[in-house]
Amino acid sequence: MKKKLVLTIIAIFAFAGVLGGCGKQNAAAQTQTQETEAVQADTAEDTQEEAETTTDSAEVTVVQVGTMGTYSPFSYYDEDDNLTGYDIEVVRKIEEIDPSLHFEFTSGPWDSLFPGLDSDKFQMLANQISGTDERREKYYLTENSYHTAVNQLIVKGGRDDINSLEDLQGKKIGLTVGDAHNIDVEKWNEANGNILEIVYYEEDVTTILQDIVNGRIDATANDPAVAVSKAKLQGLDVQPVGEPFSTTPVFFIFKQDDTGKDLRDRIDAALGQLIESGELSGLSVEWFGSDYTPQTMLSDNK
Repeated sequence: MKKKLVLTIIAIFAFAGVLGGCGKQNAAAQTQTQETEAVQADTAEDTQEEAETTTDSAEVTVVQVGTMGTYSPFSYYDEDDNLTGYDIEVVRKIEEIDPSLHFEFTSGPWDSLFPGLDSDKFQMLANQISGTDERREKYYLTENSYHTAVNQLIVKGGRDDINSLEDLQGKKIGLTVGDAHNIDVEKWNEANGNILEIVYYEEDVTTILQDIVNGRIDATANDPAVAVSKAKLQGLDVQPVGEPFSTTPVFFIFKQDDTGKDLRDRIDAALGQLIESGELSGLSVEWFGSDYTPQTMLSDNK
């Protein structure tokens, strides 16, 4: 009897142990299932985020922009070797207005910019470029201008014997090959018996300003904002003199194809918003101390 009782008790404890083991196994299995579901949920969420990121990236148009990087204050490298300048910052404002556009800049000499655009190295040029008849025939230009270039005589600081092109008779004026600032000088010279001695430079205005200060030439024609800014960086003493020959709106330039037309239209739309909001005028005042946007210049000249 005692033996049966003992066996019964043992059987009860053994059965309880089995039940306990099953309970632990069930709890472990349930925990593992929950962990698996959580991992699967995280994986699905990550996959969705990756898909959304990929979709967003696919919607962004990367635009390669050609610029000189030596044309202060419009396009130059600062003390920390960062590309900046008025033109560069206008383009960055456009990207803020239209995040579907992303601009990447490549700097190079002036005479490399248009060939780079022709060969699709660039999709856009940003370098204070005016809209000559030749350029309008071959390229797309933004309908909206973002700045007004001034063309004026630049001479050595303190010089008072030159105030007009007439005063340059028997003297030398230096011009950069292919620069739109040349047009006023060349037209005047042709109309007045070619009395000016014009020295053409392959280099940009930096070398010309050095030659003015060193007495190799007497003057150049350029935008005073450019001349004064570049001279300051080089420690050169130059000054604008006389009345401006002309004021010319400047534009962003694109290849004349479907891609160029699409970019021109999208950038024009963003420029329009910058103009309407007054943000473009504010940027001009920040860089030049005055509003050189065409809208203001035209209004002031009425």
